[in-house]
Amino acid sequence: MVVTDTIADMIARTKNSLEREKPHVDMPSSKLKVEIARILKEEGYIANYKTIEDNKQGILRIFLKYTKSGESVIRDMERVSSPGRRQYVNKEEIPRVMEGLGRAVISTSKGLMTDKGCRKNRLGGEVLLHVW
Repeated sequence: MVVTDTIADMIARTKNSLEREKPHVDMPSSKLKVEIARILKEEGYIANYKTIEDNKQGILRIFLKYTKSGESVIRDMERVSSPGRRQYVNKEEIPRVMEGLGRAVISTSKGLMTDKGCRKNRLGGEVLLHVW
């Protein structure tokens, strides 16, 4: 099976694993997915991540994070921009996810950043996903 929207696939795999309260989720690795995982870790949405070499494209393992009561830290994730319908914003239009409680991951000319980082650096770009 060929996946054309790898970010949507990443979100679906993560949400399915969270629903089943799995400790981690594995998926085919890519530079973009590793960067998204880095941002999710920096923002405190996941515990950790690592890449595993498999003599193909590699595997990205994301260690999911739960509260003491067993609830997932990630409430929800949604794909914003898709291959068929790209969503771009300039520096004045950067979205606030859940009135600042969530984060938007934005692809900029300086690499992937959160909405907070884009405001600080006064950059716009393609809004890849929202997480809260």
